[in-house]
Amino acid sequence: MLISDGPRESNIFLPLLRRRWPLLAANLLLAATACSSPAQRFSQNATALGIHSEIVPGTVFQHVVFKQSRQSSPVLHVYIDGDGTPWRGGRPNSDPTPRNALLLRLMALDPGPSVYLGRPCYHGLSETSPCTSIVWTQERYSEAVVSSMAAALRHILRASNFDRLAWFGHSGGGTLAVLLAPRFPETTDLITIAANLDIDAWADLHGYSRLNGSLNPARQPPLPPWIHQRHYVGGRDRHVPEEVVERGSIDRRQLIVIPSYDHACCWEAIWPALLADIDRTTMPTH
Repeated sequence: MLISDGPRESNIFLPLLRRRWPLLAANLLLAATACSSPAQRFSQNATALGIHSEIVPGTVFQHVVFKQSRQSSPVLHVYIDGDGTPWRGGRPNSDPTPRNALLLRLMALDPGPSVYLGRPCYHGLSETSPCTSIVWTQERYSEAVVSSMAAALRHILRASNFDRLAWFGHSGGGTLAVLLAPRFPETTDLITIAANLDIDAWADLHGYSRLNGSLNPARQPPLPPWIHQRHYVGGRDRHVPEEVVERGSIDRRQLIVIPSYDHACCWEAIWPALLADIDRTTMPTH
């Protein structure tokens, strides 16, 4: 009797289980994502967008690079992300990888060949040698970081046919893009969003310790005149406001303020128009 009652009870609940299975599966997926690291979640976002990754050597560091190529073009678009979460609870974070995949989503809107150039020790590499937390805190824009990213990109270019570069950087990624662009004679264009172009002014504004050991774009020479620059900032951005961006070594006419935007919102809406502007400037002349 007890054995025969079991199957009947299971049959009663089976339709209910079938109806609720999609919701149960979604909840299990959300639970698994919540337990994963920022690096794992970022990689999952890339996979969902159809973007693949590989590890590329720099100098002493390694770099995770996300790539996509849809249309053939001699111009490679290089995306550099912000600082992510270098600190947590007043202490260096164990995984500084960005929690918000904004720049990855912007790259997914790009129809041309593009790479997301990962920073040293980000995207699951924080425990690899010679990574220590100083690389993503005080020295996040150091010569060691910049030269390693330059070496990684040069490694990519040697295996390709690109002869021109367009740079895109968000927040601290814009800082790095400004530092990297003049190191490549192939550079034709540079677009930054909410870029920290004077790291001392930014630290002073927020009451942070200055980033000793980092390069400050505001102390660098202006970029060569043949590089077409556009530096965008949101009028509601309190993290990197207009007064920090304009302190960079740029022409004030290259600064564009979008009054209703902030540090992260709503750059996807205008990204196709920004890409079209890049396409016009990189068209070959005869």
